[in-house]
Amino acid sequence: MSLKEKFPSDLKDSLKSGDRLKVSVIRLVMAALKNKEIEKRGPLSDDEVIDVLVSLSKQRRESIECFEKGGRQDLVDKETAELKIVESYLPEQLTPEEVKEKIREAIAETGASGARDIGKVMKTLMPKVKGRADGKLVNEMVRELLG
Repeated sequence: MSLKEKFPSDLKDSLKSGDRLKVSVIRLVMAALKNKEIEKRGPLSDDEVIDVLVSLSKQRRESIECFEKGGRQDLVDKETAELKIVESYLPEQLTPEEVKEKIREAIAETGASGARDIGKVMKTLMPKVKGRADGKLVNEMVRELLG
């Protein structure tokens, strides 16, 4: 079963169990996937589904940051719960140590020596960690290792 085919069955299960939050999040994901299909004018591959999920999880993280700054703990809790559900469909996340190892490999592969080579390293690295690590975190780690 492809990743996209999993959503309708999970939606049905969530409706039966009465999990309103999960129903809401799955409907949101399915709508985002449908919009992407319309934009693309064709069915999505699993990689494209993962791209949509990564985008949705990034939106949740940014919302959490904003709500924390605004002192809205109720909304932080809601967004955090939604983020957990979205991330449950993503591939298993890499640990910081695994990310650093991949960064070192990319640095060796590109021959990067300083901060001006960050773009080369990121271009080589991101396809390897796509959907498995937050791009912002990866960028910070690359800067740290090259800086």
